[in-house]
Amino acid sequence: MSLIDPGEVVPAGELGRVHFIAIGGAGMSGIARIMLRRGIAVSGSDARDSELLGQLGDLGAKVFVGHDAAHVGDADTVVVSTAIREANPELVAARERGLRVLHRSAALASLMEGRRAVAVAGTHGKTTTTSMLTVALQHAGADPSYCIGGQLVTTGLGADEGTGDVFVAEADESDGSFLMYTPHIAVVTNVEADHLDNYGGFEMVKENFARFVDRIEPGGTLVAGADDPVAMELAEHARARGLTVRTYGEADGADLRVTGFTPRGLGSRFRIEGAGEVALGVPGRHNALNAAAVVAVAQALGVDGAAVREGLAAFGGAMRRLERKGEAGGVEVFDSYAHHPTELTADLEATRDYLGEKAASGGAPGRIVAVFQPHLYSRTRFFAAEFGAALGMADVAVVLDVYGAREDPEPGVTGALVADAVPAGTETVYAPVRDEVPGLAASLARPGDVVITLGAGDVTALGPLVLERLASR
Repeated sequence: MSLIDPGEVVPAGELGRVHFIAIGGAGMSGIARIMLRRGIAVSGSDARDSELLGQLGDLGAKVFVGHDAAHVGDADTVVVSTAIREANPELVAARERGLRVLHRSAALASLMEGRRAVAVAGTHGKTTTTSMLTVALQHAGADPSYCIGGQLVTTGLGADEGTGDVFVAEADESDGSFLMYTPHIAVVTNVEADHLDNYGGFEMVKENFARFVDRIEPGGTLVAGADDPVAMELAEHARARGLTVRTYGEADGADLRVTGFTPRGLGSRFRIEGAGEVALGVPGRHNALNAAAVVAVAQALGVDGAAVREGLAAFGGAMRRLERKGEAGGVEVFDSYAHHPTELTADLEATRDYLGEKAASGGAPGRIVAVFQPHLYSRTRFFAAEFGAALGMADVAVVLDVYGAREDPEPGVTGALVADAVPAGTETVYAPVRDEVPGLAASLARPGDVVITLGAGDVTALGPLVLERLASR
């Protein structure tokens, strides 16, 4: 994978008939859904059938399982993601016929044209923040269009067309695609080293976030995390450009300062100075900060603050973001998309808070059994020591082998690098055979414990299997 080259935005009305290669992905299917809602003719293919393909078919899309040049049909525009290889027969056919080929982000930018666009970026927290903002604005009656990199727990949707003039979008920095957007409001939650297989070094990551801030339209607003030093550098950069800047966080001097954070079951209560008391139904201090970003955006949009706080209280979470999968044998099972050391730390801290509060209320003193699957060989090579240190917050750590995704294996880079880096105080098992993990995790857990599966790969499928093993033991 490499950084994309942002091009000109084509108005959605000029796209004609649109064909998506790999339409079943979360991001691609969301864009296709909005196009269908706007009356644009859509077709698409994917390597395997799925519920999302069925939903798009019900909305009027012509969908195919498998890739074939004939599937392109009479399309005028073909949409691809960074993961699509040039040898894909549908992409080959599109190139040969001289069709317009757009990256996914360019197609999304087409849909954002003419709306007050809010683009949420950052190394961590962007999916949850985008989801929270969408639900809060819906609750306040703003009815935004939205496109999220995940799915809302309450509706199962990650994108839809709204009747309002606001368009909320998650802005992905991994391949530089966030540089396609020209937002009215941009959010930068934080900036850390990640996706170094594309960027080569942290300096280029920071440089591209600065370019993202430069994309904010004149008279627009940057909402920046006050607890992150790079985000604060970007805030100064934005002020120098004459943009409005609103900061949020626990740091002294934040425009919307979070204080009094108190865990409450699988949620929390806290205060945002200048905005009042907030209750959340999702756990973790990091989610309190995400909520503060939502309040900052809502204020910039002129949306009623009381309604936004009510929407935050009603937020049920995003799938794979500390999502509770169930309970069996007195053990709760959660699932998280966390695939960076900072994300592991945040989720394990939130889980520790949850267990601590249960124990204080008279429950059994539970432990954390963390089941972690490293994602990408390059990321594992860069961060193996940091992953191990983060897993030291668990009582038991089960480390799978690397989920390579788009990357080929690297000699010597395995999950063992992470397992070997876990501190001695945590019971650690390296489990390279994935099929053995559900039984292993169930055998290690005892009543009162929490098992949490962590990672961006197929580890998410293990939670239900762990529950089955727990129920049968």
